[in-house]
Parts: sequence; C-alpha cells; structure tokens
Amino acid sequence: MQASEFIEGNHFDKYRSRHPIHCRLVHRFLTDCRDLVQSVTPHRVLEIGCGPGDLAQRALLRPGVEYVGTDLSQRQVGIAATRLPGQRFVVADAERLPFVDSFADLVVGCEVLEHLRDPERALAEIARVSKRFALLSVPWEPIWRILNVARGKYWSSFGNTPGHLQQFSRRAFRRLVTTRFRIIDQRSPFPWTMFLLEKFPCVPENQKRSPI
Repeated sequence: MQASEFIEGNHFDKYRSRHPIHCRLVHRFLTDCRDLVQSVTPHRVLEIGCGPGDLAQRALLRPGVEYVGTDLSQRQVGIAATRLPGQRFVVADAERLPFVDSFADLVVGCEVLEHLRDPERALAEIARVSKRFALLSVPWEPIWRILNVARGKYWSSFGNTPGHLQQFSRRAFRRLVTTRFRIIDQRSPFPWTMFLLEKFPCVPENQKRSPI
C-alpha cells in the first residue's frame, strides 16, 4: 500500500460511539467475532490491522491464547501496546507479513481488506501465515455506502468511507476468499460480512500428479 492511500486508524470510531444504534450493531459484531474465534480454539492468534487494540481487547484475548497484533501505523501499534501490556505488536504491511509460513492457528483481519490496493496479495499472505484458520470481515456494500448517505456522510464520494479502496458485496467477498480458503461459517452482523475460513490443504510436491 502506498503511504498516500493510508488513513490511520478508524475514520469513525465505532467502538467508542455512545449512539444506541451504533452500540447495538457493534455488540452484535463483537458477539459473532467472539463466537467464531472460540469455535476453533486457537493457541496463537495473529491479527492483521489491529489498530489501537480494540478488537483484541474485546474479542480476541483469552487465557492461554498467544496473541500477536500488526498494523501499518507505528502510532496505532504504540497505542495498542500501551493499552494491552504484555501482548506483542509489530508494525507490518498486510501485503508483506514478516512471519514464517503457518505462523498462527488463526489469522484475523476484520475491516482490513477494503483499505488495501491489492487485497488478493494480502489474502495470499494471510493464507501463507495461517496454520489452518482465518477470520475476515468487510463492510457490506453497497449497504454501507447507502447508510452513510442516509446519515448525511461522505456525499461527495457517494457514501464511500475515506480510506476504503475496495467495495465488497457479499458475492464479491465470497469470490475473493474462496480462492485461498473454504468457508466454514458465515455471520452477517449488519452492516458487515464475516467469514470463518479454513485453509485449503497444501499438496506435497511428491504427491502432485503430472499433467497427462
């Protein structure tokens, strides 16, 4: 990602909004996220685009689970490390992750892919560093933009949130993730799409069949 395209942190801080509708929507999002994480009982979780640590604090950190958070912003990583002492945070680009293959049991990327110029490359990296599972979510388009327009926001960009370089319908998001994973669970906390994914098994070179 080019630095000029990057908008640090959440343009709208949904985790600290006091509006009752926002609180209800975020509560559902976090409940679904926690349920899906717990369903695969990971020992190590790697979060891509951790921001200031909000999702980690509310849904990912559990006793006995090793957590590693990454973000492109040094400032956001610093805030997260201050809020969550004892956890590991790394400045890293989602399209070039500094981790070995199969690094984490579960890789989490919530509200990340829509910010990237090359989400396919980031997905390939997520698959590489995932030992088995990934949990990904994106805003549900075009509903997301329609809601922005309805609340009088971002009219000049037809409701597109600043920093969103991609707009994923549920069909488009499914088409993207199934190039690297199979979907084992789907949640639809309005107005997001959330998939729990299992990595396609790698076939050893000595077991690959030669083309006829």
